[in-house]
Amino acid sequence: MYHIEAINKQNRAKALEVLQEEWGDTTLLVSRNQEHDIRKLPGFIAIEDHKVVGIVTYKLENNEIEIITLNAFKENEGIGTSLLETVIDKGKELDCSRVWLITTNDNVNAMRFYQLKGFDMVAFHEDAVNKARELKPEIPEIGYHGIKVEHEIEFEYPL
Repeated sequence: MYHIEAINKQNRAKALEVLQEEWGDTTLLVSRNQEHDIRKLPGFIAIEDHKVVGIVTYKLENNEIEIITLNAFKENEGIGTSLLETVIDKGKELDCSRVWLITTNDNVNAMRFYQLKGFDMVAFHEDAVNKARELKPEIPEIGYHGIKVEHEIEFEYPL
């Protein structure tokens, strides 16, 4: 069974190693045409048998929490849900107005997941990924299921 803990000085190196494997360049992730250095962001990790089995990072700004990354490395075990709920609880604790995130048009599994967890699709940002490639050219052209990656879709969970 896994447990959730905040990313801290003791586990940050382990968290960054996992992020590097999953996201590649952890110094620059782009959403809504903003650069995020995920090495410096707060977040939570799911640990099972001394191994990271899930991770979420977020940014707190303007009384809102933006989820920057969310990964569960074992599917259908509730890890992603637990991490998401932990961030929502953090938003409530901080009296934030919403938790929100961006996913790309090819990530249909994420779109389904977030909607099932109570998030609403609130904005479609046309050509946003094409613009993000100006900042990060290594963003792939083709994503999940062979779909061309071009747009960002914004989801929110009002608090």
